[in-house]
Amino acid sequence: MIQPSPSNTSATDAECAALTRTLRRRGTAVLSVFALVWAFAGASGLASSGAALAVEIIAVPVTAAAFHLAYRKDAAPSPRLVSLPANWARSVGIVNVVELAAIFAVIAVCNATGHPAFIPPAIALVVGLHFVPLARLYDQWQYKGTAALLSGVAVLGFALIAVGLSDGSVRAVVGLGSAVTLWASAYHVAVRG
Repeated sequence: MIQPSPSNTSATDAECAALTRTLRRRGTAVLSVFALVWAFAGASGLASSGAALAVEIIAVPVTAAAFHLAYRKDAAPSPRLVSLPANWARSVGIVNVVELAAIFAVIAVCNATGHPAFIPPAIALVVGLHFVPLARLYDQWQYKGTAALLSGVAVLGFALIAVGLSDGSVRAVVGLGSAVTLWASAYHVAVRG
């Protein structure tokens, strides 16, 4: 855990504040970039090329605004300092490697079984579930909400497949739902810490 030591409280407080600010900025950046990826994936499923282009055009400044909020000079300090578990960075790396492996497995299995429509909701579920351990590892409990919303988007995608919605429509719903969820999380981390 990152906590001030009795012998050097101010230096440790400053280090904790700097780490909190760095993690807040990185979190916003990662969430925003992946929201942009999901937005473009969702746009690719829209029936109207004009609507797809509009989504793509809007997605870029929405992402840029999140970066601006995270990296602005006059940003208020986080209302609390993070409390990280021992070996948190190593654990985050493990979670991310498992997530990436699961995504590749989902793609391989869905394609091998002739069910590519399942790829977007299955990836959304994998991404959503990976936020459960990240909430604890980054001391960002709002990531539990991110996990729940992305998992909900995934379940909605599976349900839409079950009722016969087209692959493109499912991709649009899951992609845009995932993008909005990740942008909301990015803005929350950027503004609220």
